[in-house]
Amino acid sequence: MKMRDSVPSEVAVDVVTLAGPTRNKCENTVLRAGSIPLALALAAVLSTILALAACNSNTPTTPPAKPEPKAPELLTGRAAFYKVFIAARNYAADAKPFRIESTPSSESNGQDGKATIWRSSFASANQHGAKPFFWSGSNLPDAPSRGVSFGNEDVYNPGNASTQVFDPAFLKVDTDQVIAEAQKHGGDKVLEKDPATPVSFICDWNHNTNELTWHVIYGARETAKLTVAVNASTGAFIRVEK
Repeated sequence: MKMRDSVPSEVAVDVVTLAGPTRNKCENTVLRAGSIPLALALAAVLSTILALAACNSNTPTTPPAKPEPKAPELLTGRAAFYKVFIAARNYAADAKPFRIESTPSSESNGQDGKATIWRSSFASANQHGAKPFFWSGSNLPDAPSRGVSFGNEDVYNPGNASTQVFDPAFLKVDTDQVIAEAQKHGGDKVLEKDPATPVSFICDWNHNTNELTWHVIYGARETAKLTVAVNASTGAFIRVEK
Protein backbone atom coordinates (compact mmCIF):
# COMPACT_ATOMS: atom_id res chain seq x y z
CA MET A 1 0.00 0.00 0.00
CA LYS A 2 1.44 3.30 -1.14
CA MET A 3 1.72 5.87 1.52
CA ARG A 4 0.26 9.24 0.66
CA ASP A 5 1.91 12.38 1.87
CA SER A 6 0.06 13.73 4.79
CA VAL A 7 -0.52 17.52 4.68
CA PRO A 8 -1.45 19.05 7.99
CA SER A 9 -4.55 21.16 7.85
CA GLU A 10 -2.91 23.80 10.01
CA VAL A 11 0.73 24.80 10.28
CA ALA A 12 1.80 25.47 13.84
CA VAL A 13 4.86 27.29 15.03
CA ASP A 14 6.40 27.94 18.38
CA VAL A 15 6.73 31.66 19.06
CA VAL A 16 8.97 32.79 21.84
CA THR A 17 8.60 35.95 23.71
CA LEU A 18 9.49 38.86 21.33
CA ALA A 19 10.39 41.28 24.03
CA GLY A 20 11.80 40.92 27.50
CA PRO A 21 10.45 42.60 30.57
CA THR A 22 10.13 46.34 29.97
CA ARG A 23 9.38 49.48 31.89
CA ASN A 24 7.68 51.25 28.99
CA LYS A 25 4.00 50.67 28.51
CA CYS A 26 4.51 50.57 24.75
CA GLU A 27 6.72 47.51 25.18
CA ASN A 28 4.11 45.53 27.10
CA THR A 29 2.74 44.02 23.91
CA VAL A 30 4.36 40.59 24.17
CA LEU A 31 3.69 37.31 22.44
CA ARG A 32 3.89 34.41 24.79
CA ALA A 33 5.40 31.07 23.86
CA GLY A 34 2.96 28.60 22.48
CA SER A 35 1.83 26.76 19.45
CA ILE A 36 -0.36 28.98 17.29
CA PRO A 37 -1.15 29.09 13.56
CA LEU A 38 1.48 30.77 11.37
CA ALA A 39 -0.92 33.45 10.13
CA LEU A 40 -1.80 34.42 13.67
CA ALA A 41 1.87 34.46 14.64
CA LEU A 42 2.74 36.81 11.79
CA ALA A 43 -0.19 39.03 12.63
CA ALA A 44 0.94 39.19 16.24
CA VAL A 45 4.48 40.06 15.19
CA LEU A 46 3.22 42.82 12.90
CA SER A 47 0.98 44.17 15.64
CA THR A 48 3.92 44.30 18.04
CA ILE A 49 6.11 46.13 15.50
CA LEU A 50 3.38 48.70 14.81
CA ALA A 51 2.82 49.27 18.51
CA LEU A 52 6.51 49.90 19.13
CA ALA A 53 6.74 52.18 16.10
CA ALA A 54 3.77 54.21 17.31
CA CYS A 55 5.39 54.55 20.70
CA ASN A 56 8.65 55.79 19.17
CA SER A 57 6.79 58.29 17.00
CA ASN A 58 5.23 59.80 20.10
CA THR A 59 8.55 60.25 21.83
CA PRO A 60 8.99 63.99 22.42
CA THR A 61 11.85 65.54 20.47
CA THR A 62 13.86 68.57 21.46
CA PRO A 63 13.11 71.44 19.04
CA PRO A 64 16.16 72.90 17.28
CA ALA A 65 17.64 75.90 19.00
CA LYS A 66 16.66 79.23 17.48
CA PRO A 67 19.57 81.19 16.00
CA GLU A 68 20.73 84.08 18.11
CA PRO A 69 19.61 87.46 16.67
CA LYS A 70 22.37 89.51 15.12
CA ALA A 71 23.62 92.45 17.11
CA PRO A 72 22.84 95.88 15.61
CA GLU A 73 25.48 96.97 13.11
CA LEU A 74 26.64 100.59 13.10
CA LEU A 75 28.38 102.47 10.29
CA THR A 76 29.72 105.96 9.71
CA GLY A 77 27.97 108.13 7.14
CA ARG A 78 30.53 107.89 4.34
CA ALA A 79 30.81 104.12 4.74
CA ALA A 80 27.01 103.73 4.60
CA PHE A 81 26.81 106.01 1.56
CA TYR A 82 29.11 103.80 -0.48
CA LYS A 83 27.08 100.76 0.53
CA VAL A 84 24.12 102.13 -1.45
CA PHE A 85 26.01 103.94 -4.21
CA ILE A 86 26.04 100.99 -6.64
CA ALA A 87 22.32 100.37 -6.11
CA ALA A 88 21.62 104.03 -6.90
CA ARG A 89 23.62 103.81 -10.14
CA ASN A 90 21.61 100.73 -11.09
CA TYR A 91 18.49 102.83 -10.64
CA ALA A 92 19.88 105.48 -13.01
CA ALA A 93 23.32 105.73 -14.57
CA ASP A 94 23.36 109.50 -14.06
CA ALA A 95 22.13 109.35 -10.45
CA LYS A 96 23.88 111.78 -8.11
CA PRO A 97 23.41 112.27 -4.36
CA PHE A 98 21.87 115.40 -2.87
CA ARG A 99 21.42 114.42 0.78
CA ILE A 100 22.83 111.94 3.30
CA GLU A 101 21.32 111.67 6.77
CA SER A 102 21.36 109.43 9.79
CA THR A 103 18.27 108.25 11.63
CA PRO A 104 18.51 108.46 15.44
CA SER A 105 17.28 105.33 17.20
CA SER A 106 17.45 103.50 20.51
CA GLU A 107 20.28 101.38 19.10
CA SER A 108 22.72 104.22 18.51
CA ASN A 109 23.09 107.73 19.95
CA GLY A 110 25.40 108.96 17.18
CA GLN A 111 28.01 110.27 19.61
CA ASP A 112 30.69 108.16 17.93
CA GLY A 113 29.68 109.32 14.45
CA LYS A 114 27.85 106.06 13.72
CA ALA A 115 24.24 104.98 13.26
CA THR A 116 22.29 101.82 12.45
CA ILE A 117 20.17 103.53 9.77
CA TRP A 118 21.36 105.86 7.01
CA ARG A 119 19.35 107.38 4.18
CA SER A 120 21.03 108.65 1.00
CA SER A 121 18.85 110.44 -1.55
CA PHE A 122 19.77 110.45 -5.24
CA ALA A 123 18.40 112.35 -8.23
CA SER A 124 18.42 111.55 -11.94
CA ALA A 125 18.09 114.37 -14.48
CA ASN A 126 17.44 111.86 -17.27
CA GLN A 127 14.57 110.22 -15.43
CA HIS A 128 13.36 113.44 -13.77
CA GLY A 129 13.15 111.45 -10.56
CA ALA A 130 14.59 111.29 -7.06
CA LYS A 131 14.82 108.17 -4.95
CA PRO A 132 16.00 107.42 -1.39
CA PHE A 133 18.27 104.47 -0.66
CA PHE A 134 18.74 103.02 2.80
CA TRP A 135 21.47 101.14 4.54
CA SER A 136 20.32 99.44 7.72
CA GLY A 137 21.98 97.35 10.39
CA SER A 138 19.01 97.70 12.70
CA ASN A 139 16.90 95.11 14.51
CA LEU A 140 14.05 97.52 15.26
CA PRO A 141 10.64 96.39 13.92
CA ASP A 142 9.93 99.68 12.13
CA ALA A 143 13.42 100.00 10.61
CA PRO A 144 14.27 99.25 6.97
CA SER A 145 15.33 95.68 6.34
CA ARG A 146 18.99 94.91 6.99
CA GLY A 147 21.37 95.77 4.18
CA VAL A 148 20.49 97.97 1.21
CA SER A 149 16.92 98.88 0.28
CA PHE A 150 15.15 101.77 -1.43
CA GLY A 151 12.05 103.90 -1.08
CA ASN A 152 9.52 105.41 -3.46
CA GLU A 153 10.57 107.57 -6.38
CA ASP A 154 9.59 111.23 -6.39
CA VAL A 155 9.67 113.98 -8.98
CA TYR A 156 13.02 115.75 -9.25
CA ASN A 157 13.28 119.48 -9.90
CA PRO A 158 16.88 120.57 -10.65
CA GLY A 159 15.98 124.14 -9.69
CA ASN A 160 15.06 123.20 -6.14
CA ALA A 161 17.76 124.48 -3.75
CA SER A 162 17.09 121.66 -1.26
CA THR A 163 17.90 118.97 -3.82
CA GLN A 164 21.16 120.30 -5.26
CA VAL A 165 23.16 117.27 -6.36
CA PHE A 166 26.89 116.96 -5.72
CA ASP A 167 29.80 114.91 -6.96
CA PRO A 168 30.61 112.05 -4.51
CA ALA A 169 34.30 112.93 -4.94
CA PHE A 170 33.68 115.90 -2.61
CA LEU A 171 32.72 113.53 0.21
CA LYS A 172 36.15 112.93 1.75
CA VAL A 173 35.54 113.36 5.49
CA ASP A 174 33.55 110.79 7.47
CA THR A 175 31.25 111.39 10.40
CA ASP A 176 33.59 110.04 13.08
CA GLN A 177 36.01 112.83 12.11
CA VAL A 178 33.21 115.37 11.78
CA ILE A 179 31.88 114.91 15.31
CA ALA A 180 35.41 115.18 16.71
CA GLU A 181 35.55 118.66 15.16
CA ALA A 182 32.05 119.55 16.33
CA GLN A 183 33.00 118.60 19.87
CA LYS A 184 35.59 121.38 19.86
CA HIS A 185 32.92 123.98 19.09
CA GLY A 186 30.36 123.43 21.82
CA GLY A 187 29.43 119.79 21.38
CA ASP A 188 31.53 118.70 24.35
CA LYS A 189 29.64 121.06 26.64
CA VAL A 190 26.27 119.78 25.43
CA LEU A 191 27.20 116.16 26.12
CA GLU A 192 28.78 117.06 29.44
CA LYS A 193 25.55 118.65 30.55
CA ASP A 194 23.37 115.85 29.17
CA PRO A 195 25.29 112.67 28.23
CA ALA A 196 22.12 111.09 26.82
CA THR A 197 21.79 113.72 24.07
CA PRO A 198 21.46 111.98 20.67
CA VAL A 199 23.56 113.23 17.75
CA SER A 200 22.49 113.02 14.11
CA PHE A 201 24.08 114.04 10.82
CA ILE A 202 22.97 115.61 7.55
CA CYS A 203 25.20 116.14 4.52
CA ASP A 204 24.18 118.40 1.63
CA TRP A 205 25.53 120.90 -0.88
CA ASN A 206 25.66 124.56 0.16
CA HIS A 207 24.93 126.42 -3.07
CA ASN A 208 25.80 129.77 -1.47
CA THR A 209 29.37 128.79 -0.64
CA ASN A 210 29.74 125.93 -3.14
CA GLU A 211 30.90 123.44 -0.57
CA LEU A 212 29.72 120.10 0.72
CA THR A 213 28.71 120.41 4.37
CA TRP A 214 28.13 118.04 7.25
CA HIS A 215 25.61 119.36 9.79
CA VAL A 216 26.15 117.82 13.23
CA ILE A 217 22.92 118.08 15.21
CA TYR A 218 22.84 117.67 18.99
CA GLY A 219 19.36 116.74 20.19
CA ALA A 220 16.09 116.45 18.27
CA ARG A 221 16.29 118.19 14.90
CA GLU A 222 13.27 120.37 15.50
CA THR A 223 14.56 121.55 18.87
CA ALA A 224 18.32 121.05 18.49
CA LYS A 225 20.51 122.17 21.36
CA LEU A 226 23.38 122.80 18.97
CA THR A 227 24.14 122.40 15.25
CA VAL A 228 27.70 122.63 13.95
CA ALA A 229 28.62 122.84 10.25
CA VAL A 230 31.82 121.10 9.12
CA ASN A 231 33.32 121.00 5.62
CA ALA A 232 32.79 117.48 4.22
CA SER A 233 35.83 117.75 1.94
CA THR A 234 38.44 119.13 4.34
CA GLY A 235 37.02 118.47 7.82
CA ALA A 236 37.42 122.14 8.72
CA PHE A 237 34.99 123.90 11.05
CA ILE A 238 32.63 126.26 9.18
CA ARG A 239 30.30 127.75 11.76
CA VAL A 240 27.88 127.14 14.61
CA GLU A 241 24.42 127.20 13.04
CA LYS A 242 22.48 127.10 16.30
